[in-house]
Amino acid sequence: MAFIYYVTQIQFDFGAVKLLKQECERVGITRPLIVTDPGVKAAGVLQKALDALPGMPIAVFDQTPSNPTEAAVRAAVEVYKANRCDGLIAVGGGSAIDCAKGVAIAATHEGPLTHYATIEGGSPRITEKVAPLIAVPTTSGTGSEVARGAIIIVDDHRKLGFHSWHIVPKAAICDPELTFGLPPKLTAATGMDAIAHCMETFMSAAINPPADGIALDGLERGWAHIERATRDGSDRDARFNLMSASMQGAMAFQKGLGCVHSLSHSLGGVDPRLHHGTLNAMFLPAVVRFNAEAESVKKDRRLERMAHAMGLPSAGDIPEAIKDMNARLDLPTGLAAMGVQRDWFGKIIEGALADHCHKTNPRIASVQDYEEMLTASL
Repeated sequence: MAFIYYVTQIQFDFGAVKLLKQECERVGITRPLIVTDPGVKAAGVLQKALDALPGMPIAVFDQTPSNPTEAAVRAAVEVYKANRCDGLIAVGGGSAIDCAKGVAIAATHEGPLTHYATIEGGSPRITEKVAPLIAVPTTSGTGSEVARGAIIIVDDHRKLGFHSWHIVPKAAICDPELTFGLPPKLTAATGMDAIAHCMETFMSAAINPPADGIALDGLERGWAHIERATRDGSDRDARFNLMSASMQGAMAFQKGLGCVHSLSHSLGGVDPRLHHGTLNAMFLPAVVRFNAEAESVKKDRRLERMAHAMGLPSAGDIPEAIKDMNARLDLPTGLAAMGVQRDWFGKIIEGALADHCHKTNPRIASVQDYEEMLTASL
């Protein structure tokens, strides 16, 4: 049975951050905790959000790490409770938004955060008691501002997913202007994350025709504009379309992701210093080749349709086109260039097999399949 659900209210335009107070009033947030990170604060983007909230009592947690952790969630919850906050505003990339989702759960639910992790059977334990959240993305990558999931490294070092329709932000304020100062390498890495979302969810065998259409359009926008956004960060058209691709990828991936993400989630837990979007870019070519043999992908001409959206002559050109794009964006040449060691493979594969994205790949990967994908991506 197909389950199709779109719930987030989205404000999308240049200057949309100015609507932040209006959205707080609509949602019922009167004492927000802003969850952000040091980079967003240093870039002056946090101040733009603060300027949009005149007269409101505001608390700030600005120590979100590059990969959000259970420890960071606990620290933010302390700030939330000490200031008697009644809602959250996430200002940042996927890390800040996911950290805020963790706070929304932990500030309103008893027990350790792992109790609510998807692979621990925790999704039904997340209730409507969660703190309301407004998300203001400052990158064009994860699309967490419209997604029902969060990825957090818990205390035992596993990188786990938390999924519930209750943690979908009550509002997403997508202002492409907030991405103008994003450095080229971060633009490239987060942009490839968005492209990976569009591609991987489109390849998934689950039935969700609206998600397919959203993903394919998002892929076309992302692929056509990522280079321009990376080379000229102030290109308004490129920034607009890349942010749209990011949002669309996450709207679509309610359908499910696959081996790219099961591998990158696992490897990100093994070495939290590795950037998630960059890892996705490294794994995409090998996973596309692996998925080309899936019956659902063949039957529905999934790769041919993706190739058309990417302006490529044939489906067989996709893996090399991704590698070429990675090179033009000055991303690493492979996992080895990122410091990944072959003797990590066993632990990476163990985590990938347990990851929530493993079962929604159009082909179920074995230990050997994962080892071959890792070797090809090295």
